[in-house]
Amino acid sequence: MKIISFNLNGIRSAINKGFYDWLKNENPDILCVQETKAQESQIEVDKFKELGYHSIIHSAVKPGYSGVAIFSKKQADFVQIGIGIDEFDYEGRLIRADFGDFTQINSYFPSGTMGDVRQEVKYAYLDAVQNYVNELKKERPNIVLSGDYNICHKEIDISNPKTKKGVSGFLPEERQWMTDFLESGFIDSFRVFDQSPEKYTWWSYRAGARKKNLGWRIDYHMVSEPMRNKLISASIQNEVVMSDHCPIVVELG
Repeated sequence: MKIISFNLNGIRSAINKGFYDWLKNENPDILCVQETKAQESQIEVDKFKELGYHSIIHSAVKPGYSGVAIFSKKQADFVQIGIGIDEFDYEGRLIRADFGDFTQINSYFPSGTMGDVRQEVKYAYLDAVQNYVNELKKERPNIVLSGDYNICHKEIDISNPKTKKGVSGFLPEERQWMTDFLESGFIDSFRVFDQSPEKYTWWSYRAGARKKNLGWRIDYHMVSEPMRNKLISASIQNEVVMSDHCPIVVELG
């Protein structure tokens, strides 16, 4: 099973940059996208159907903001839209889809870069996700939580880490949450296969950051421990340029 996660920074913008051709060529079993920045009526579900995908869409109430979607070859047995907390569900941040004994979660974690208020929202969301997953895995132990976490876990995951110590996305509290999340029973799938530095998934549009590879690894496929022996490969497609993020891939047997 091939799963791709991709923060599109606007699905309509990505479509104008070759998104459908890329999807047809990659042919994942499950595609999780974040920051659709579109209402359901603005997403061409018929086009996805033509490409062989069922669509699950969770848009933000605010137009042109946030939003997540899951496109899957198989129809989900069960779907939950949202995490069950209005503050976050109004922003279109999480979808859960069950396929047999496997659960796919797609989430767009808040960014704290807009100031202290949004940073507190981010911390609240981190707590909510941990609590949500702790409860879910009692009944559904096989989980992949894919998406844009807006956190770099370790110094290897960010360019020039010494200059980023006080920056949202690399704060000690955020990094500790990631450590605790992994210790609660999850695996950073990419690092199982690749321990090398300078592997990033997001680059600022400013100052030619992408060309210089001044990036952040903030997108993850976190795989629950019971699925460890199913891991086949994980990779970052940094050559795909349709967004300020790039796609990440995990393959499970």
